[in-house]
Amino acid sequence: MLFGELAELTGQRNAIDGRLVEIVAEIETRNLAGMTGARSLPALVAWKTGTSPHNAETITTIAHRLPKFPVCAAGMREGRLSLDQVGVIADTAADGSDAHYAKLASVATVTQLRTAVTLEPRPDPTPRPAPQRAITTVAGGPNQEYTTWRITVSRLEAATFDAALQSERDAQIAAWKRDHAEGSAGQAPPFPDAVDAFMGVIDAGWDAEAARRPHGQHTTVIVHVDVEQRTATLHLGPLLSDAERQYLLCDATCEAWFERHGQVIGSGRSTRTISRRLRRALEHRDRCCVVPGCGATRGLHAHHIRHWEDGGPTDLDNLVLLCPYPHRLHHRGAITSPAPPTTSRSPMLLRAF
Repeated sequence: MLFGELAELTGQRNAIDGRLVEIVAEIETRNLAGMTGARSLPALVAWKTGTSPHNAETITTIAHRLPKFPVCAAGMREGRLSLDQVGVIADTAADGSDAHYAKLASVATVTQLRTAVTLEPRPDPTPRPAPQRAITTVAGGPNQEYTTWRITVSRLEAATFDAALQSERDAQIAAWKRDHAEGSAGQAPPFPDAVDAFMGVIDAGWDAEAARRPHGQHTTVIVHVDVEQRTATLHLGPLLSDAERQYLLCDATCEAWFERHGQVIGSGRSTRTISRRLRRALEHRDRCCVVPGCGATRGLHAHHIRHWEDGGPTDLDNLVLLCPYPHRLHHRGAITSPAPPTTSRSPMLLRAF
């Protein structure tokens, strides 16, 4: 009984929507929208019917192409087809496809219709301008704590990006499963997601273009540090928190700048905090992330146990390997820094290079 009533009410609603479309089509034909003061026909429909702007656009779209789809319009008046079904057809379907889609709509959902219209062959497509490639960023949060990226590329470039992203994510998932077998104890980092894969693609591309860097060197992020005040800001960007500053200074390239009375008067030579030889010795000693139970072997950071800005030396006894997740946790105060493992192989390795 309930299903019968549902079908009856739906048919009545479809018929009402069909009549609304006819009225809007007549308003458009007679140019009556301008006399109401409404800025557009969809705005007039939304105002007079109390419907949402999206539904008003759908009604207007069908009304505009009503002469091209008389069979679909008749299906609405008879209560067999819904406004959303005919809206998908009227939006992008080609002229002359009225009878075909009216038949398909009688047995298809809105999603299935949208897919069918998208895949419709178009022997004489209307030329469209190539998409304008663009990258835009929007900083958010009270202190610009995060940034939203929007990237516009062609479908072929998007397919290449998707393939690279999926490949990197598959590799990260395989490494995560290898390093964190089922049942392993300890603090395992979160399961790799799309953002991890995106950053992995960036790191891999940077390493390929900058082979001269030591293994594991970070992509260049310019930070201005005031050693005396212990503050840091991103280049032309916001002030960093203490945790963010210490995290970036763990493994970084430093360049000394000299000031007098707040004015820059010169610069010193660039110096690399962790050399290639020291990095290799560190990898040989630790082999993986030293956090108990982690065991990650990819994307490891060299971390100063005693922070570099606190006078901690950049030598093997004051360094450990951490994967990014516990490294960030440590600088946020969530976990303590583990002591380096003891081994007799590291001094031999240092002398070997």
